[in-house]
Amino acid sequence: MGIEIERKFLLKNDGWRGLGQPTLMRQGYLAADPVRTVRVRIEGERAVLTIKGKSTGASRGEWEYEIPVADAAELLDGLCEQPLVEKTRHRIEHAGHTWEVDEFKGENAGLVVAEIELGSEDEAFEKPDWIGREVTGEKRYYNSSLIRLPYSKWNDAT
Repeated sequence: MGIEIERKFLLKNDGWRGLGQPTLMRQGYLAADPVRTVRVRIEGERAVLTIKGKSTGASRGEWEYEIPVADAAELLDGLCEQPLVEKTRHRIEHAGHTWEVDEFKGENAGLVVAEIELGSEDEAFEKPDWIGREVTGEKRYYNSSLIRLPYSKWNDAT
């Protein structure tokens, strides 16, 4: 079993723009609940099926398998919950770590978050000056939550 240790942040400015290589992503969920998620993603010319377990802090079990892009497209369009999550991911190297900045599209347009994967929950890392408030563990920022309550439908009460 793989373990994903990930922390998620909002951005406080556009200092990240122009950094890293952008990749378009389309992803959907075959199952999305607090105990497990099963995600299908097309990322550029590659497709994967990912199974994730329940989050404990910033950690959770993760299993990922490459699948044919044509199969992924059929799953996204025919079986996954709608709307799909569409975004452009920018992978940015900073102080020995890779930051992934996701700029959401469609019903989630306007939302931009940055994630960093770590080797342990207490691993030290340097934040770029464009990193803002941490939102790790805030469920509404989970991609799997954005299919049920897209960013465009958020209000101050959510």
